[in-house]
Amino acid sequence: MKRRQWLTAAAAAPVLSACAAAPDGGKVAAPAGTGDLGVVVERARGSLLLVNTSTRAALARVDGLGDLSHASVVFSRDGGTAYVFGRDGALTQVNLLERRIERRVVQAGNSIGGAISQDGTLVAAQNYTPGGVKVFDARTLELVADIPAEYAPGKRSRVVGLADVPGNRFIFALFDADAIWVADLSDRARPAVTRIDAIGRQPYDALVTPDGRHYIAGLFGEDGLALVDLWDEPWRARRILAGYGRGEQPLPVYKMPHLRGWAVAGRHAYLPAIGRHEVLVVDTASWQEVGRVAVAGQPVFVMARPDGRQVWVNFAVPDYDRVQVIDTPTRKVVRTLEPGRAVLHMEFTPRGEAVWISSRDANRVSVVDTQRFTTLATLDADAPSGIFFTSRAARMGF
Repeated sequence: MKRRQWLTAAAAAPVLSACAAAPDGGKVAAPAGTGDLGVVVERARGSLLLVNTSTRAALARVDGLGDLSHASVVFSRDGGTAYVFGRDGALTQVNLLERRIERRVVQAGNSIGGAISQDGTLVAAQNYTPGGVKVFDARTLELVADIPAEYAPGKRSRVVGLADVPGNRFIFALFDADAIWVADLSDRARPAVTRIDAIGRQPYDALVTPDGRHYIAGLFGEDGLALVDLWDEPWRARRILAGYGRGEQPLPVYKMPHLRGWAVAGRHAYLPAIGRHEVLVVDTASWQEVGRVAVAGQPVFVMARPDGRQVWVNFAVPDYDRVQVIDTPTRKVVRTLEPGRAVLHMEFTPRGEAVWISSRDANRVSVVDTQRFTTLATLDADAPSGIFFTSRAARMGF
C-alpha cells in the first residue's frame, strides 16, 4: 500500500468504528460486548440482577425465573446467553444484551444445576426428581437426550456434580448409587453412557480440574474423595484422602460444601474438610495431603483468585457472616472480613483484581479489592445468592 493510501485508510478507521449508520441513514447504537457482564441470583424474588463488573453497577433486573432457592448459571460461548437452572426444575434461557427471557422449559420436578458442552451446542440439567440428566439443544431448548439415573430396576438416584468434560461429554455422580457416570454426546443421535460403580459412599458434589483431566467427587458417607482420571481408560475411580478425619471427633455438618468452589492454585488443591474447621491442601501430582489450614468455621466455598496467590473461604452457620483469605505461599489466613450477614457466594472478576460477595440477609453485594481488602462498591440486591460472570464461558467445569 502506498503511503498516501495508508494515511487515508488509517484516518478513516476511527470514523467507521465510531459512527455506524443504519440503512435509512440514521445512527445506530454502538455494539456492546459481553465480557464484563454477570448475573446475581435474587433468590427471594426469582430474578436475575444483570451487572457490569467494570463499572461495578447493576444494569437491569430480569424477573420470572421461578424458584431460585438453589440456582446455578452457565453461559453460551459468546457470553450473550445465560442458562439458569432453578430448584423448580425449570431451565431458562436469558438474553443478556436484550435483558429478557427468550425460552423457558420446566424439565423436571427438582433440579440443582447444569452444564454446557465443550462446543457450546448442548445444555445439560442434573435432576433430583426424577433422578437423571436431560440434555437440550442450546439454541432451541429442544430435548436431545433423556438419561434416567436408574441404577436398579425401579430405582433412580439423585444426580449431583454434573460437569462438562472434553469431547462433548458430561460427567456426573449418583448420590444414591455410589457411582459416577459419563455421558458421551459427541454423536447426539446416539448418546453413550459409561458407568463407574463402587466409587465410595454418597458422592454429594464434584469438580473438574482446570485442564479437564480429573473429576473429583466428595463423599458424604465416608472420609475421603473419589478421583477419576479421564486420560486413563478404561475409567475407574480411585479413592484419595481416605480417612482425613480419622481419630478426630466428628462434628455436625451445618451446610454441605459446594465443591465447584474447590480451589486449584498452581500444583495444589485447597479442599473443604466436611464438618471440620479446616481447609485441606493436596498435591495435584500425587493427590496426597500436604497440609491443612485452620479456618474460622466449616468451609462452604473455597475459591482461588485467578492468579492462585490467594484462596478465599466462606462458612456455614454460625460463622456465615465471615470470609477469610489464605495466602497460598505461607498457607496462613491473612485477613478476616465481615461483608454482611449470610455470605452465600463469591465470584472473582476475570483477572482477579476484585471479588464480588453476596450477603443474603444484608440484601447486598459487596465488591472487594483483593490486594487492599477495601470495599470498592456495594449493590442493593434482594436476598442475593449465586454470582456468575460471563468469563465462566471460557472455562471447563463452570
